[in-house]
Amino acid sequence: MVRVGILGAAGYTGGELIRLLLNHPEVEIVFANSGSNAGNSVSEVHEGLVGETSLRFTDQMPFEQTDVVFFCFGHGKSEAFLKEHDIPSGVKIIDLAQDFRIAGGHDYVYGLPEIHRESIRQCQHLANPGCFATCIQLALLPAWKNRLIEGDIHVNGITGSTGAGQKPGATTHYSWRNDNISVYKTFTHQHLLEINQTMRELDAGYQGRILFIPQRGCFARGIYVTAYAKCDAPLEKVREAYNDYYAGAAFTHVVTKSPDMKQVVNTNKAVVYVDKYEDQLLMIACIDNLLKGAVGQAVQNMNLMFNLDEATGLRLKASAF
Repeated sequence: MVRVGILGAAGYTGGELIRLLLNHPEVEIVFANSGSNAGNSVSEVHEGLVGETSLRFTDQMPFEQTDVVFFCFGHGKSEAFLKEHDIPSGVKIIDLAQDFRIAGGHDYVYGLPEIHRESIRQCQHLANPGCFATCIQLALLPAWKNRLIEGDIHVNGITGSTGAGQKPGATTHYSWRNDNISVYKTFTHQHLLEINQTMRELDAGYQGRILFIPQRGCFARGIYVTAYAKCDAPLEKVREAYNDYYAGAAFTHVVTKSPDMKQVVNTNKAVVYVDKYEDQLLMIACIDNLLKGAVGQAVQNMNLMFNLDEATGLRLKASAF
């Protein structure tokens, strides 16, 4: 059994991670840490887990009893935590924040299995990709790898309210979010850093920009991305490249008609679709932001890091109705 510790276990990602790991046949949850909820039952905070666990939150961190620790902190807190706490060198770390996603000065592997599967299998420390970054990259990876597109890449992405985290804010409460849509961080979203890093890795000479407009949607979970760029290759060649690239992917599937987000909500799947309009290649991808965009991908990475079948514990049915 893989012995797991969870830090920041009271938030959305912590709750989803506990939900997945309780049903993972190869995992034992050693501790779920939350200083503000220490002593409380996990199911009192994550009420969807009523009847599924007697686990309680703790303010203790017995790292020596674990094989891997998940960091479910807010961005910027993981690096600060590691400066103040010692984690035994034999304990693996999976960080869900953005602190170590950009290469340089650390040994964290960027954990997108569709590009770094073998490196993930061998790593000790892993930086889990961002939710928008995951969805956008899955839409674009085969096009970059095969140099099928050129010039600026125009991207629009809409995300559910859970992408903003559990702490209430002016743009997340129901009366504002319901029946509403708005843009934010236009052209400046923080996930562009890791997306551009991957683009340079696959095609160092790519000259175009990624022009990304994120939007807040009036739904709880899911991300739907549409992107387009100039492409001179015939559609048949493009579709062949996408099918070949994702032929061995456990959860990324190329479909033949424009997808619906409900195909992926509550699963670790990514669904990708391509089409052409004159010289423009349309690329669509959708994921569940809390699963393939966060803890589902983190568990997929954990499986790889411990030489398990990467789909273990992740065969989930879509909430299609």
